[in-house]
Amino acid sequence: MLFDVRGNGFWYPSWGSRPEDVTERERVARAALASVPQLVPLRGHRYLPPAPFGPGHPVLSVHQTDIIEYGHDLVDWLRIAVTGTPGRRDARPVFTVPFWSCFVAVDPEGAFTTPHDPTATTAAEAVEYLRMPALERLVGRQVDDEQLITAGLMADALGVDAPSLPLLAGLTDHGSAVGLFEQVLAELGLADSLPADDTDLPFERAHWELVRWWLRLIVDGGLRAPTGAGVVAHGGWALLDRPESLRPLVDLSPERLSPDALDRTDPARAIVTEAVHLLAGPWPPPATGPQAPLAPCS
Repeated sequence: MLFDVRGNGFWYPSWGSRPEDVTERERVARAALASVPQLVPLRGHRYLPPAPFGPGHPVLSVHQTDIIEYGHDLVDWLRIAVTGTPGRRDARPVFTVPFWSCFVAVDPEGAFTTPHDPTATTAAEAVEYLRMPALERLVGRQVDDEQLITAGLMADALGVDAPSLPLLAGLTDHGSAVGLFEQVLAELGLADSLPADDTDLPFERAHWELVRWWLRLIVDGGLRAPTGAGVVAHGGWALLDRPESLRPLVDLSPERLSPDALDRTDPARAIVTEAVHLLAGPWPPPATGPQAPLAPCS
């Protein structure tokens, strides 16, 4: 986790304002992580939340801050690991363990801002970049104030015209970032253009838009390929009912590759190649057949 704090933009919201200095960021994060409930190792990257929080918690696949549910509970994980059959769909896991629950629970506290560098180079791309954190907030992902201000800075520098944009770009008091960001969205007509929640899957169209953005970031270098595959896996694929079209990319994420596969392949290159392939086709990508079983644990 400290690796992602140092170099990949990860910052847990309850840690307070994110320090500019890398050394200070690591000091604050290290101190906070010392009090986090310690996970119980099962095998490889698979862990179970600690016993005091009771039964029914999901097994987690943890690779840096790429964290996904890998079994509704211990018995479900054993079924996947031993037989390779799909996980249970008749029960919901329990999400009550401090800190860890926030990575996998599907609620406003359960997902985090995308760890990336901006890649927009034109005014049109900057407007699209403003739309993406708006979508993240729409589906319940957390977006920190610093990223909202960065989006404003980039749009202002690239000539996007909105009365409140210079105010957002020049903010030093992060407490007013959300209000100004929402004003900018309204002035640009973006607020009214966000997709409605109108299908059987919660915010299905918004999640597909976010997946496409993450794929573009992977291809453009704004998001590390292994991290991006993890974001797609638990921020898109899992919430879209695991579409088969995204499985080849999701299966390349570090938490799903066995150590032997990691040694034999260049996952980052393969992830970029698959992202390019997906972006070149129709969107959303069509289903490619019945869902295959989840890969056995390594």
